[in-house]
Amino acid sequence: MWSRRDSIDYSLKRRATLVAYFKGAQAKVDICDADPYLRLAAKYHGEAVERACPICREQKMVVLHYAFGDQLGQYSGRIKSMKELDEMQSEYGEFRVYVVEVCRGCDWHHLIYSFKLGDGQARKAPRKTR
Repeated sequence: MWSRRDSIDYSLKRRATLVAYFKGAQAKVDICDADPYLRLAAKYHGEAVERACPICREQKMVVLHYAFGDQLGQYSGRIKSMKELDEMQSEYGEFRVYVVEVCRGCDWHHLIYSFKLGDGQARKAPRKTR
C-alpha cells in the first residue's frame, strides 16, 4: 500500500491480555466474547492467515479490515478486502483501517493494528443513494 501511514500496532496490548489469561488473572469468557455480528463477519468476510489461535490453538485465525472515515460517507465502517483497500487509497483523501483478528472456533478477537490510507486530497463524502 503506497499511501500507508500513521500505523498503530496493538501487539503489546494483545500480549498483555494473553499473559493475563495464561496466568489466570483473566477468565476465558472475558476474552473470548466476540459479538455475534463480528462472528458472522469473520465467517463470511474474513481473510485466512497462517496463524493459529493463541487461546484454543486449533483454529486458524481470520482477519477483518474495517474502513472508517468522513470522506467515505455511508461506506464508513464497512469491511473491505485488501484489493478494495488498494483501490480506495487512490479514490479517497484519508481514511483509517482497523485490522481485527478473530478465531471462529473459540470467539477470541483482538484489534491488532490500524493505519491511515488515502492520497491526502480533501474530498466531499459521496452522496447517499436511495
